[in-house]
Amino acid sequence: MALELKPRIARRAKISAVGTYVPPRILSNQDLESIVETTDAWILERTGIRERHIVDKGIATSDLATEAARACLANAKVDAGEVDAIIVGTVTPDMLFPATACLVQNKLGASKAWGFDLSAACSAFTYSLQVGAKLVESGAHDKVLVVGADTMSSIVDYTDRSTCILFGDGAGAVLIEPCEKGEVGLVDFWHEVDGSGGDSLCMPAGGSLRPPSEQTVRDHLHYIKQDGQTVYKFAVRKMMEASERVLQRNGITGSEIAAFIPHQANRRIILATAERLGMPLERVVINIDRYGNTTGATIPLAMGTAISEGRLKKGDLVLLASVGAGFTVGATLLRWEF
Repeated sequence: MALELKPRIARRAKISAVGTYVPPRILSNQDLESIVETTDAWILERTGIRERHIVDKGIATSDLATEAARACLANAKVDAGEVDAIIVGTVTPDMLFPATACLVQNKLGASKAWGFDLSAACSAFTYSLQVGAKLVESGAHDKVLVVGADTMSSIVDYTDRSTCILFGDGAGAVLIEPCEKGEVGLVDFWHEVDGSGGDSLCMPAGGSLRPPSEQTVRDHLHYIKQDGQTVYKFAVRKMMEASERVLQRNGITGSEIAAFIPHQANRRIILATAERLGMPLERVVINIDRYGNTTGATIPLAMGTAISEGRLKKGDLVLLASVGAGFTVGATLLRWEF
């Protein structure tokens, strides 16, 4: 198993704990049948989704992120006061400002932490993970909390069956710390963007280009808009390419990966990528049936699923991959160290 570590890194970073949270209320495919013209069978066949979790009124992304962060710190046996920085990957902040990370910092009581939000849609967690890792690798910080959290129900148009069937709410958090002697942790990553696809998946209004107005509300421009076929084709191709690139660069084959943890957008995309990489299905972590697409939260939620099912052990090679609006693309290779 060829795995050459890059000498430029002064010290290595690892994921030392994971915590997840989803709101208790479930919106099933059967529930959606009474809202839009669709069926359970139609949704399941095309997406692999059976149900998704949805927040109650008054619950925001910072609430989900805080619960996931608390669970992560409890699993790590780390006090919030020890956290140096908080990075929240999200496209559904509580508000444009202050940053969700500031709200989470206050709710956690992480008194010495600074932080910020990172917007990369469904790649928000993979991007945030690398930023957190670099803060630790540089020696600047010893404990960085990385959270992927989204309240997608707040920007879903429940009269649009092409999008409302896809999304759910949730959050997942990981703690990034320095590796101990003999540990490898995060190995390598590949990120890219293709801004030419920006219009294919977006929320058209609410920013400086189209500030909120009576007209933008009337035209439903504060909801997700998606060109499904364009997004699907790009996601299938790019999740494969990014995964292959990071594996080939490190002399690793798909058969050597113990767990493939992809963004949970569509079951068919996940299976196509795994087949191309030569990865047995039993090594692919899929939980989209239970949660839907929670955008920035899907990968840490899937990590939580893998842990609860006993599918990860110390020393395992793990591959993460994501494609999101932007378009954003990310893949990460790491050693599981707990």
